Amino acid sequence: MAKGKKKWWLGAGSVIFILYIFAAPRPIPPETVIVPRWLASLESDFPVVLGGEPGGGEGIFPFELGNRFGYADTDGRFHVNKTKEGYVALSEKYWAEYSGEPDAIDIMDSSNTAALRIENGTGYPLFLDNRIFLVGKYQNSLTALDEKGEVLWTYDFAAPITCIDAASGLLLAGSVDGAVELLDAEGKRIFFFVPGGSRLPVIAGCAISRNGSRFGIISGVDDQRFLLFERFGDRGNREYRVIYHEFLDEGFRRPVFISFIDGDSRVIFERAGGIGVHTINSRSGLTVELDGEIAAIDREGSGGLFFAVTSQSALQKRLVAIRLPGNVVMEAPFKSRDAFFYREGSRLYAGGGNTLASFELEKR
Repeated sequence: MAKGKKKWWLGAGSVIFILYIFAAPRPIPPETVIVPRWLASLESDFPVVLGGEPGGGEGIFPFELGNRFGYADTDGRFHVNKTKEGYVALSEKYWAEYSGEPDAIDIMDSSNTAALRIENGTGYPLFLDNRIFLVGKYQNSLTALDEKGEVLWTYDFAAPITCIDAASGLLLAGSVDGAVELLDAEGKRIFFFVPGGSRLPVIAGCAISRNGSRFGIISGVDDQRFLLFERFGDRGNREYRVIYHEFLDEGFRRPVFISFIDGDSRVIFERAGGIGVHTINSRSGLTVELDGEIAAIDREGSGGLFFAVTSQSALQKRLVAIRLPGNVVMEAPFKSRDAFFYREGSRLYAGGGNTLASFELEKR
């Protein structure tokens, strides 16, 4: 065991930067600290406990860092830890690894047990809202499957899909021609919208709230805009309308991060120079200035705190904590080519190099 642990430390590589930054609790006022819990090397089965009580290993979270992916539990033990050999689709429930044009796709669950096998598939696997989809090989069609691999429905888009999200049985998609479409659980289109107003009408990002009552998009290039939509009346009503619209100073010619956070009370999105934060109740927005591009993002933002990892260069990263709606309260630099971040309540999971780390938010 001693020899194995020594080998672990020799292979950990990027452990030092995390220990240097988080060796002691770091304050995030008022009266909240980030407490380190464990470190785990992707090249070893020996997590190093840094403090606190064991989590019982009950919760499992997915990770993708560099050329590795898999699942780890709350105590830092790996349930799946694989080196990528092709393309990877990964969610909290399912994962699949596949080639450029797969003839068959094996879908596995988080315990590394075969869930189903798709023979003669017509595209690439995608897991959203605990559902299984196949994206057509030209990225202009979507097929929904049940847990036995049977086709539930197929929907054809007029142009390749550029963004997609799903929640509450609904599926939201944007395409390269600037169209936004919302599908119900049976694959029927219930809403269609073309924002227009930009020289290039592509939809760069889209997100739907957990209850399906709102969705947000990042639309166009020259000019790029953020639009927020809200459903009329009760759930039986299938009409949505724009309730907020904002021009963004500069646009990205690539996919853009966007997500509902803080119990769906806010929308965060990537914009030039930082993060846009829109508060739904007050219908007000602000910009949090950050140095570098977004490398990983906190899609929960609960408890009034939001986290992001920014990239200043190929090797220089920075973990940033923001007290909502927009005050930066902590910045922790580290060196790594790749970055990972995942959050579940008060537990934070971050990664760089070949190391995963767990932290706890505590009130003191």
